[in-house]
Amino acid sequence: MTLIMKRLLIIEDDPSIQRGLKIAFEKESYLVETASDGEFGFELAKSKDFDAIILDLMLPSKSGEHICRDLRLAGVMTPILMLTSKSDELDKVVGFKLGADDYVTKPFSIHELKARIEAILRRVESAKSPQGEKLPKTVPEEFAFSDVVICFRRQEIKKAGKALKLSVKEFEILKFLIEHEGEVVSRETLLREVWGYRTSIPTTRTVDNYILSLRKKLECDAAHPKHLLTVHTSGYKFVR
Repeated sequence: MTLIMKRLLIIEDDPSIQRGLKIAFEKESYLVETASDGEFGFELAKSKDFDAIILDLMLPSKSGEHICRDLRLAGVMTPILMLTSKSDELDKVVGFKLGADDYVTKPFSIHELKARIEAILRRVESAKSPQGEKLPKTVPEEFAFSDVVICFRRQEIKKAGKALKLSVKEFEILKFLIEHEGEVVSRETLLREVWGYRTSIPTTRTVDNYILSLRKKLECDAAHPKHLLTVHTSGYKFVR
């Protein structure tokens, strides 16, 4: 059996962190490329196929936020895990809105980082289906609520006729909640089914950040949502 090695791009300007990550992931049989400069990293990410990207937030010439935003605008949907020394919740929300799939705050454990990358890759693999496979019966090819129209097969979403940019994770959370329309879905269930985690990494607060980002994109009034509802102490529920 041929081993298919995963391709990982690390965009990090701190030499010690970059080298440490490269060594750690190469020991796990990843094919690793690195970049210390934001512009160079962006061009690499745009021109080559990677299975995942580890992206520092603070970079010379082009910030991680701008890299993430511009990759998504260019149609590059490679999963992105952001690294930052910031711990402010607002920074995380901004990162998610720009298209990041996960977030790790420095200093971090290499074991946690590996677990998060592995979970991202498992999720991507499980989302793949043979050509022509039908969608689950619980979700039609197109789904609409309020002024939002979703095409699940093409992973396209519009609000009031205008295309929206959702990260891969945001789209999968929304799809999972719609599949369980009217049901209360716990944060732990979303971490397990969408992220692929079997441990408490990351915290359930990560789910809250994604839901907040989705509300800002989909709800007419994010502060008073009508579709992505919070069920106190239990989780979230989608209603039309």
